[in-house]
Amino acid sequence: MISEKASALEYAVNEMPPAGHLIVLSIQHVLLMFISVALPIIFTSQISENYEFGATLVTFSMIAAGLGSIVQSVGLPFIGSGYLCPNVCGPSYFSVSLSAAWMGGLPLLRGMILIAGLIEMALSPVVQKLKHVFPKFIVGLVVAMVGVSVIKMSVTSLFGLEYKGDAIRSVDIVIGMMSLLIMVLSNLWGKGFVKIYCLLIGMIAGWMLAVMLEPKYLHGLIRIAEMPLFALPSVGPEFRHIAFDVDLLVPFAIIAISGSLKSFGNLLAAQKISEPECETVDYVPIRKGLLADGFSTALAGLLGGMAVDTSSSNIGLAGSTKVLSRWISVAAGIIFILLAFCPKLTVALTLMPKPVLGASIIFAGCFMICTGLLEMFAEKWEPRKTFVVGIALMFGLSTAFLPELYARAPELVKMFFTDPLPTTTILAVILHQVLNLDRLFTGLKHTAG
Repeated sequence: MISEKASALEYAVNEMPPAGHLIVLSIQHVLLMFISVALPIIFTSQISENYEFGATLVTFSMIAAGLGSIVQSVGLPFIGSGYLCPNVCGPSYFSVSLSAAWMGGLPLLRGMILIAGLIEMALSPVVQKLKHVFPKFIVGLVVAMVGVSVIKMSVTSLFGLEYKGDAIRSVDIVIGMMSLLIMVLSNLWGKGFVKIYCLLIGMIAGWMLAVMLEPKYLHGLIRIAEMPLFALPSVGPEFRHIAFDVDLLVPFAIIAISGSLKSFGNLLAAQKISEPECETVDYVPIRKGLLADGFSTALAGLLGGMAVDTSSSNIGLAGSTKVLSRWISVAAGIIFILLAFCPKLTVALTLMPKPVLGASIIFAGCFMICTGLLEMFAEKWEPRKTFVVGIALMFGLSTAFLPELYARAPELVKMFFTDPLPTTTILAVILHQVLNLDRLFTGLKHTAG
């Protein structure tokens, strides 16, 4: 029998939407997934490679993300969570990827990403041993931090900022705020199609407004006519070799662990919104989801793309619209793969105004933060939880507020203080165990007695 909570969902996790709805709902998620396409483009410019290299890197990254989305959500027996949880290019790997490319070019980058993916896959069985490590309030904290982790990206994009030191322009503020307002009002006041397609409506309206207010967005669309509709990737010699370097093993292992923690939080969030009737965490789909995440990262290395991982923004969109069918993620993965071979469409979507993209991420992130807070305070509060959550948040958020501080820290500190989501998660788990040692000893005494 379907619970009252589950019946309120527009499309439940295992429900197949009609073909027309499935395609349009998938396109909404594809539009969010395209935000990550900027990473391989920026990466190409940083290592001074040509356009053909960049186009091929984008293509292989999109194929890896699309296949990862399918494996993650289709519901295979041994791999994949079976939740709506698409994959995108992982920003957490960007810095170490640049280091690898500067040291040994794309072959070294491919080899190290492959190793990172294998490390993530090796970590996946451990998650089932964490049932007592992640009580309900820590699960809520992790879910909230999934939303917090996209704040920097979303706000800078909303204001149209591309480089550090850029000035905020009034026109970008208008475009971003109007896009966000349309998305929110469509979700709150809309009925039927308007509510379900609130993100798509806001994106289209924001794009139209941008074209009217800012000539550069209109001129950018002219590039679309110059691109072919279909093209196979141009595979240069750098895409035919794989190399490894022991010196890069530690930094890539650290990022792989951080990436696993990030995906762990995303999968917890996906489970919470997909199966609201579950009172405790079901670690089987989480374990299978982490295995799929590692597989996708390893696949990206084999293909010659950038590392991929689960997308917080897409999970937030699913929760905010109550459209949770895993088949949407499968369809989005297929569309993403097809678009990888369509330069005309790819360029069109990558030209979407940054303020519109920023509004989309903020819209999705709001739901994640509030869902996590509600989960965190659902049980009776006590002083121990105050210090677990407070201290973990203080130090976790400091990695975003004071990145230059940790850049000069010892390697051991850098290993744990990398990003708000993994840092907060690690500290919360450790503090929960330490501050409850007295209860553990008391329980052991009673058992012995």
